[in-house]
Amino acid sequence: MELYIYTHCPFCIKTRMIFGLKNIAVNLIVLMNDDEVTPKKMINKKMVPILMRKDNKYMAESLDIIKYIDTLNHPSVLMGPTNPAIHHWLNHVNKYIYHLLIPHIAIAPFLELSTPEARRYFKIKKEKSYGNFDSLTKDFAKLINNINNDLQQLAILIAKPDAANGQLSLDDFHLFPLLYLLSLVRKIKYPIQVTHYRDNISKQSKIPLLF
Repeated sequence: MELYIYTHCPFCIKTRMIFGLKNIAVNLIVLMNDDEVTPKKMINKKMVPILMRKDNKYMAESLDIIKYIDTLNHPSVLMGPTNPAIHHWLNHVNKYIYHLLIPHIAIAPFLELSTPEARRYFKIKKEKSYGNFDSLTKDFAKLINNINNDLQQLAILIAKPDAANGQLSLDDFHLFPLLYLLSLVRKIKYPIQVTHYRDNISKQSKIPLLF
């Protein structure tokens, strides 16, 4: 199987997690961020992740890929219940966190941004959605303070360091990509419960942390 990804993409990180957790081999292929042709040939739109299955059929949508891979090589890893409090926490944080993360991603050494053209393409696209990066930097101190406070609340919600709710669930697939990307930002203060959780999920899913 082949999984076409961007290494910074949270939806791609989710799909990488299921392969690591299930110990299923997959060939990771990083597309350049300005490559519109390749994904459109596969699924008629520019988006990732895209899974090419063993039957040579393409699958998109991260949750569909996760659920499909979880049916392979029993037992399932998605055994635990989700927690409405974590869903609420994620909804709250996602309202502001990418105004902090996107400008950091834009200058980070991700493979899909390794050419000037790809990095320029990313910047133009994201500034249309989030606003001018120079303007966003003026709010960094406030945003870092917000996420530091919110991480304190997340620490209370984490039941065990190897699964947020005690057993692996979709909540873990939503939480880990965010914690993975937050390592791009200095001055973020992680409660010990969050650090242990992030590090354990990284090891279980075989996705090394950025820093």
